[in-house]
Amino acid sequence: MERWQGRVAVVTGASSGIGAATVKDLLKANLVVVGLARRLQRMEEYKAELPAEQQKRFYPYTCDVTSQESVDQAFNWIIKELDGVDILVNNAGVFKTGQAVTLDPVELQQVVQTNIMGVVYCTQRAFKSMKERNFDGHVVNINSVAGHSVIPNMNVYPATKHAVTAITEVYRQEFRGLQTKIKITSVSPGLVDTEIVPEYYKKSAPPMLKPEDVSSCILFTLSTPPHMQVHEITVKPLLGE
Repeated sequence: MERWQGRVAVVTGASSGIGAATVKDLLKANLVVVGLARRLQRMEEYKAELPAEQQKRFYPYTCDVTSQESVDQAFNWIIKELDGVDILVNNAGVFKTGQAVTLDPVELQQVVQTNIMGVVYCTQRAFKSMKERNFDGHVVNINSVAGHSVIPNMNVYPATKHAVTAITEVYRQEFRGLQTKIKITSVSPGLVDTEIVPEYYKKSAPPMLKPEDVSSCILFTLSTPPHMQVHEITVKPLLGE
């Protein structure tokens, strides 16, 4: 991780779960980290618990990834204040309980807009920053095992994660075609103990991963040498489904 020390990492969905765990691990690795999330207060709360030196390198910023205007505002601030984006972790995601045939279309649209267009909006801005500065950065998409098979009772969620699987490969081809050495990785965890999992399900759920388990995968991909690209990491709890 030495090559990344002092570099700027942007993590979406940074107010809790995998996003918060990733922010903390990147700070421990001596990066400058911008946390993007709608819940600014949640990020400010755990920032106050960090060591003083890490607090100086953590910048929480309010952002709704479903809104291109909100994403542009956040990335404009990052580029102005911190000179650019070197790492992007597309972690923001939502899940709604219910069936695709009966759920309120507004809720379904929120899932699609967050899980797909949030990735698109943020990746465009991060890639532009990396390309303009001729910097070989890294984009990590937090995917899901539901992005590789259709899991029952998850309505449009698997469809959005299959889209993440596809768009990760699209980006890999485009990054290469544009003669850059920017890396792209999909990290696909099984069930993770985060707020996205309904409380009623947790009571009878099989073993779950911890957010820190997924963050460790992200840091592994970032630690690879320049000539090596991890396309996909799938990680599941040992005794899970």
